[in-house]
Amino acid sequence: MHPRVFSSLGADLVTNDVVAIIELVKNSYDAFAKWVKVKFREYGGTSGLCIEIEDNGEGMNRSVIENVWCVVATPYRMMNPVSKSGKKKRRVSGEKGLGRLSTARLGSRLEMFTKSENEPCWQVNVDWSDLAQKDSLESCSAEIVDYAAESPFGKHGTLVRVLDLNSSWDQARWNELKEQLSRLVSPFAEVRDFEIWLTLPGEKAEPTEIEPPDFLSYPPYSIKGKVDVLGIAHGEYTYSTPKDTRTNPIKKGLWIDKENNNSKIISRNGPACGPFNFEIRAWDIDHVSLEEIAEHFGILKTKSIRNDIKNYRGISVYRDGILITPKSESARDWLGLDIRRVSRIGRRLSTSQVVGYATITTDHNPDLRDTSDRERLVDNPATSDFRKLLIKIVEILEEEREKDRQDATHQEPPFKDLFAALSAKDLVDEVNKIVQKGGNASEVLPFVEDFNARLQETAGQIERRLIYYSRLASLGALTAVIVHEVRNQTLVLGRFHRSTREILNGDNLSIEKLKSDLQLAEQAVRSLERIADLFAPLASRAFGTRRRDSMLEDTIQESFAMREQEIRSQKVITRCLSSHRTTVAIDPGELIAVLINLIDNALYWLSDLKDHERRIEVHISHLLNSQRAKIEVHDSGPGIPDGYEERIFWPGVTRKSEGLGMGLTVASEIVSQYGGKMYLIKPGLIGGASFGFDLPISTRVK
Repeated sequence: MHPRVFSSLGADLVTNDVVAIIELVKNSYDAFAKWVKVKFREYGGTSGLCIEIEDNGEGMNRSVIENVWCVVATPYRMMNPVSKSGKKKRRVSGEKGLGRLSTARLGSRLEMFTKSENEPCWQVNVDWSDLAQKDSLESCSAEIVDYAAESPFGKHGTLVRVLDLNSSWDQARWNELKEQLSRLVSPFAEVRDFEIWLTLPGEKAEPTEIEPPDFLSYPPYSIKGKVDVLGIAHGEYTYSTPKDTRTNPIKKGLWIDKENNNSKIISRNGPACGPFNFEIRAWDIDHVSLEEIAEHFGILKTKSIRNDIKNYRGISVYRDGILITPKSESARDWLGLDIRRVSRIGRRLSTSQVVGYATITTDHNPDLRDTSDRERLVDNPATSDFRKLLIKIVEILEEEREKDRQDATHQEPPFKDLFAALSAKDLVDEVNKIVQKGGNASEVLPFVEDFNARLQETAGQIERRLIYYSRLASLGALTAVIVHEVRNQTLVLGRFHRSTREILNGDNLSIEKLKSDLQLAEQAVRSLERIADLFAPLASRAFGTRRRDSMLEDTIQESFAMREQEIRSQKVITRCLSSHRTTVAIDPGELIAVLINLIDNALYWLSDLKDHERRIEVHISHLLNSQRAKIEVHDSGPGIPDGYEERIFWPGVTRKSEGLGMGLTVASEIVSQYGGKMYLIKPGLIGGASFGFDLPISTRVK
């Protein structure tokens, strides 16, 4: 290897300076330190600042420095996964032997002072920029000297000083560092044996202990427990107000096959990720709720509460007590909670409303590994199952929270400007005056007719405004879904683009890394194609204009043909029942979008059936005394569970593990544009789910 590997590994494997400091603090944790002090202070050199990380850990003797610290990718921590101090043990967080290269990310020079018990204090000097300019590894060295001055430690400890910083620091980056350090050890820990102190530069620089605010310990909604090896969640949900606290036990099988009526455990061995503990806390972050928190905890500004929740937001993963992910701002929503929420705002929780964690152990979760850049978990079956289980836990919390929110006494403000005209007070007053004067019905009638006219006008206005607001809400939700999804995938494509450019520029990029980026890029393209297929009908220029008609029976057969591969592989029997051919006034592309959605849903749930005939049938008939056709789509699957009859049409409601909950919403929106309505038929005609909708029969002259 060329000596530039030292600086390259530091820059490439550690994605930013904040993550680099986090890695060095984790080294202190692994050394069984009880405290670590991160300090920015004035120092000579090009940047005018240096960074110091000091701890009271075990320290290192000369043998460990030479044979462990100076060996890149040493297997030392893999061979010694537990630190010991007396009778106490601590599972270490590092295992790749690359953490020390974080100093190369931060600055070009390193001074390290370290002392183990009953050993002298050693000073280690490394010039990373000088190493990168060497011609061969044989000419590279680190200087180790016996520290001549008085030891800065008591019995033991380590101080890492990074000089000639590679980048400048400002208040925004210090704030980010403070946020990330505060999450390094779980803020929910009952007993904390690892303190973190931060000192920023300035005349009045004072060390500040990093610790969470008090109110994080008192959420209105929380769920806490463990998931066992079979994927069964055991725990409790708590709803808390200043006046009352109520706790409900939770025991639910999470590892079940698509939650149909014939739910079953997929595998006797359970999910691939293994057991873990969890706790998720949630807040309502509207102004009224934040005012209640501020009043209860004596906080002057609600903005500070919102900022504190933002600092800790998301669900973090801790392995053996130390943070794995997320470490950077871009990875906070690694579970995709925000993309779930945009389609059902208010009922679903966003990342900015939750502070949670999942704790795993190396022994019980060996396949949940963090990537070399320490930013995320390696993509594998264990990680996929882990994500699915956590999302299901969030869903339980959302369901329980919704019940408590519905039981609350708060009410939405009245729309007085819309409904004032519905009052009959003026009419009653006028009628009373006529009656008191001895008037008859003929005198009252004009007032009643006038009131009726105004009533009809107001009702029309309310209807128009509600339709307008409904479409605005749908448009906003759909747009948010698209924007969020596109941004996520373009980030992945951008990463592949950068890797390709590095190859073309002759940079020494790993082929394995390029393959990994290519695989992620391919997944991103498929995701973009899926989102485009889902929403394309609503973006059509001809949407709602009824410029083209559809031959209903032909379009149904075309829709079946589009899913021929899935139908054939699942051995599904399909048929269309119609007494005669029907032309409906809807664009064929939009009609296909509606039918494909219903067919895809049927295929998804039919895939669960074992030793049972799989069928999808479409029945066509004409509504009596109407120029409209009725279309019903039936399947022989598990059907819709009780309690979901209305909810399945709500935006964001889905029982699919990776569903957006927007398919039926989009399909219903298309049908409504043609004066129709989509509805559920229960019980289903052939044993499963049955959906119906109506469309106008074409009156065009052929």
